[in-house]
Amino acid sequence: MKIEKKDRNKEPCLADLVNMKKPEDVMSEVKKIISMEIKGFDFIFLNHTFKDITLLFSGKFSGYRGCNVFYHDLRHTTDTFLAMARLIHGYLVKGEQFSEKNINLGLISALIHDTGYIQQSNDNIGTGAKYTLDHVARSIDFMKQYLKQNDYSEADIKFSENSIICTDLTSNIKEIDFSSHEEEIISKMLGSADLLGQMADRTYLEKLNPLYAEFKEGNVPGFENEFDLAKKTIGFKDIIMGRLEDDLGNQKRYMIHHFKNRWDIDKDMYSEAIERNMKYLKLILDKSGESYNKHLRRK
Repeated sequence: MKIEKKDRNKEPCLADLVNMKKPEDVMSEVKKIISMEIKGFDFIFLNHTFKDITLLFSGKFSGYRGCNVFYHDLRHTTDTFLAMARLIHGYLVKGEQFSEKNINLGLISALIHDTGYIQQSNDNIGTGAKYTLDHVARSIDFMKQYLKQNDYSEADIKFSENSIICTDLTSNIKEIDFSSHEEEIISKMLGSADLLGQMADRTYLEKLNPLYAEFKEGNVPGFENEFDLAKKTIGFKDIIMGRLEDDLGNQKRYMIHHFKNRWDIDKDMYSEAIERNMKYLKLILDKSGESYNKHLRRK
């Protein structure tokens, strides 16, 4: 799909393509791009899961309080969800194949991957940020319960578990016992989508302060204050690029095929958005030091 001529007055950026403030717009885009390659794709359970996860984050899912952290929020989940769908779409455009069942499992795992930050109804101490260091295990626990209640098999649950483990920056991907090539690729795609989605987000820099608050409550070591986290984010980007290319098998290479096919844009807009964010962060840190926040106003 080409960008309309009236929109070509400026070079489009990633944030122009889908309104990330509206989860329903994200879901519509996911369904559109998957349907472009697989006609008649069955979205019944994905629709069901999407509705449940939006209810969960809004505090309307039975047994849970809702999301009360401001970095790993619903926006982050939908960022990851859309990035995951785009990687899958790019893979299919390239002529590769996934089963519909495995596509569903990958997308459902993207929706569930950070549910570990959500507190249960009887947990009234602090926020979900206190679970930062073990949120992946908690997300897997939620996933197991949720998929069992919806009649998924043990093999499907293990598939989703391996996918969610790939979002854990402390995990050794080489030690994961994938049951198939498709499971390995989709799992690595989720690990990639989690990183690409957040770092390419238009509001990524504004969300660094809430991230520090989560780290502080969750007793994550290595950061003295918000300014220290902002400075270390520059180096973090290089570490993440290495993980994307090596441990996660360079799945990000499929993004360019997605954007060419969907939008007639012949480039990887995630890499471009990340570079833009990092360039601006470095600029304001160099210019204003600890007062860098005055240059961050996006919502």
